[in-house]
Amino acid sequence: MAKQDSDNTTHFGYQTVATEEKADRVRGVFDSVATRYDIMNDLMSAGLHRLWKRYTIEQAGVRQGDVVLDLAGGTGDLARAFAGKVGPEGRVVLADINAAMLRQGRSRLIDAGVAGNVSITQVDAQNLPFADATFDCITIAFGLRNVTDKDAALRSMLETLKPGGKAMILEFSAPNRIVKPAYDLYSFKVLPTLGRLVAKDADSYQYLAESIRMHPDQETLKAMMEGAGFERCRYHNLAAGVVALHIGYRI
Repeated sequence: MAKQDSDNTTHFGYQTVATEEKADRVRGVFDSVATRYDIMNDLMSAGLHRLWKRYTIEQAGVRQGDVVLDLAGGTGDLARAFAGKVGPEGRVVLADINAAMLRQGRSRLIDAGVAGNVSITQVDAQNLPFADATFDCITIAFGLRNVTDKDAALRSMLETLKPGGKAMILEFSAPNRIVKPAYDLYSFKVLPTLGRLVAKDADSYQYLAESIRMHPDQETLKAMMEGAGFERCRYHNLAAGVVALHIGYRI
């Protein structure tokens, strides 16, 4: 699941597309939804995404002076929280491949009065432009499933972590069988309707529902992290497995 079909094709939701096309297609999705992204997250999750992100921040355990990368950080809610945790001696990098999302993030950080210890940069998660052993912690929340080559992204994350640093992947995953039927109904009926009514874009939210199903499940992603070189890998299921937080360390 979520592997490339060949050297030349990959998945875009349930579609098979040329590998080089996926990034542009994903960019189009987030260009379309950027201005309503936070509102849609609240509606889609009934506000639960805030609790999931709060849990991630707590598990990160970053300290004063740490350097943190918020990868695929979009509108900057994690970066804003980490900025307060690392203090003036620390640094947070808000990074995303999508310029429209970063513009929203910059605006929200300015509105929140966060500036001095946060930098913003447009990057490709598959090839991070940072020196080896730069970060104490890397987070990627609801972004890995949109990356074309997830293995390359995991390797790049590992290389830019300091020894002892941790990577944290918060992502939709495989719910247990009790909630799965209701979750599927919500994903493919309610979610595109919300996208059409609120974001004026049903197709993008249809893609998001499909991309979740194509993303590796909990055990598969854990194995991928171990294959990339992460140590002490584990995951925590949230909301009956609808979301999972994976954690791995560079030793």
